[in-house]
Amino acid sequence: METPVLIFKCVLVVALFIVSLLVAMYSTYAERKVAAFLQDRLGPNRAGVFGLLQPLADGVKMFMKEEIIPNVSNKTLFILGPCLAMITALMAGVLIPWGGNLEIAGHVFALQITDLNIGILYIFGVTSLGVYGIMIGGWASNNKYSLFGAIRASAQMVSYEIAMGLAIIALIMTTGTMSLSEIAHQQGSGYANIVYQPLGFLIFLICVFAELNRAPFDMPESESELVGGYHTEYSSMKLGFYLFAEYINMFISSAVLVTFYLGGYNFPFQAELNSMLGLSTNAATLLGTGVFFLKIFFFIFFFMWVRWTLPRFRYDQLMKLGWQSLIPISILNVLITGLVMWFTGKIN
Repeated sequence: METPVLIFKCVLVVALFIVSLLVAMYSTYAERKVAAFLQDRLGPNRAGVFGLLQPLADGVKMFMKEEIIPNVSNKTLFILGPCLAMITALMAGVLIPWGGNLEIAGHVFALQITDLNIGILYIFGVTSLGVYGIMIGGWASNNKYSLFGAIRASAQMVSYEIAMGLAIIALIMTTGTMSLSEIAHQQGSGYANIVYQPLGFLIFLICVFAELNRAPFDMPESESELVGGYHTEYSSMKLGFYLFAEYINMFISSAVLVTFYLGGYNFPFQAELNSMLGLSTNAATLLGTGVFFLKIFFFIFFFMWVRWTLPRFRYDQLMKLGWQSLIPISILNVLITGLVMWFTGKIN
């Protein structure tokens, strides 16, 4: 790899890390503001203008809290759990195409840290590892409520990954690739994949809720039954890591959802608008990246909206939805996709 490209990739890694943390920080602020809006309250409004310094105040509070590790816990795994959750949350972002190409000093750089021809498999592999952070933390706490939450989380995530995988199989059949950059590029010269895979999009969206443990799928940390779920025994920044990992996962999952089904950094009449405004290549790329983040922020808002609107499922309802409804519908979606491609002559 050429030196300028390597330097740009390193800068992109640092930028992605900082942006992920900032989005996670201000997602906690946005969560409380959205909840306040939906419940006719004000939300945070004391720390800074409009309460914008509230995430910093929360961070200081987390750092200043007493660090407690239960004597009966497995101390090594107790520390490893939140670290693993945080690392796996950050790893998935390296394959996402955040924009087109930038031209700097005669060199062309892609706004993507790396691209793999099996990128979808990497995304699934990394996100699947996230359950280990939750499971290890719940088991190492040596607390039955934490263990119940961890078992619920692992069963829930494994169950919904099956339906999610089947939805992605239909997407791969439609696009003919597992490269995220190629999937995003294809949608720039045609329709977004949601047009071809509306049912797959709906299945994937529901499964993302379950994978994130967000309401109405937040059974692993349902405080009315399990005190606090898998992180009951955690305090200070170990608890902060679990909370940060949840919001980083929400950010990355929204980016994956937009890349797969809503055109990624592409938007309608993109070429015509760039031509009309006379934008340079770099300006057009940055505009696309801005649109990409707007789509991501919309889905983050949507996740929060649903959380503060719908009641929590019972656990039997949650598992029944995954196994008896989503999986058969996902299989049907794969069959319909295959039949449509056969009738249209895309496959023999």
